[in-house]
Amino acid sequence: MKRQTFNEINITPLTDIFLVLLIIMMVIAPMLDQQGLNLAIPDYVEKTDDTPKENKILTVSVTDDNRYIIDDVEVPEKALASTLKEKSRELNGGLMIEADGNSDHGAVVKLMDTARNTGINSISITEI
Repeated sequence: MKRQTFNEINITPLTDIFLVLLIIMMVIAPMLDQQGLNLAIPDYVEKTDDTPKENKILTVSVTDDNRYIIDDVEVPEKALASTLKEKSRELNGGLMIEADGNSDHGAVVKLMDTARNTGINSISITEI
């Protein structure tokens, strides 16, 4: 008995795999729609006036042991929202977060979320 040679590639299993991957992506894609951070890039304009301008930016430091420091005073995590709200009324230029390189990412994100919830829209981050 002579055997027939098979000269064509069966693409049905490959098509099945692609359809399964397509369905998985269609299910997962709506879950990936997360709001990102809106970062504002500052405009660097030359000063024509040599008089110093008032600093309207609120600066919060996050230490390496995840403590929050505002105006050289430690602020407990529970009082962070009320303190940010009070300070942002006086200094409405935004928030500068000075994070220590060894601080936890979660502590910085918590500070950013709290600032957003208190109405601060302009947030900048720097490492100290």
